[in-house]
Amino acid sequence: MNDETLFPEKIELPIEGELDLHTFRPQDAASLVDEYLRVCAERGIYEVKIIHGKGKGVLLHTVQALLRKHPCVMNFTQDSGHSGWGATTAYLKKEPERKKEGRSPGNGMIGK
Repeated sequence: MNDETLFPEKIELPIEGELDLHTFRPQDAASLVDEYLRVCAERGIYEVKIIHGKGKGVLLHTVQALLRKHPCVMNFTQDSGHSGWGATTAYLKKEPERKKEGRSPGNGMIGK
């Protein structure tokens, strides 16, 4: 059985600056966060909260490793709200900053 058999429909996510990874498979987290950040940057959303949960910290480390090298990310911090280390807030570069570095966001689509 492949992914298309298990998940035949494309999932459309609202792009509002908050991504909760609890409903996704851990192996999909990095590509999902990558696409979500690119679409947020394209839409002018420059502060993005990524909820990865506390657990054993595996998703936390996966998310933060991606954020360290992502072309749209200027900086990131642990969420200071009630979620504590269960979420990370990423601060994205504005369009001129990304163009100056020769990088631009993706195609604006999230999904398969």
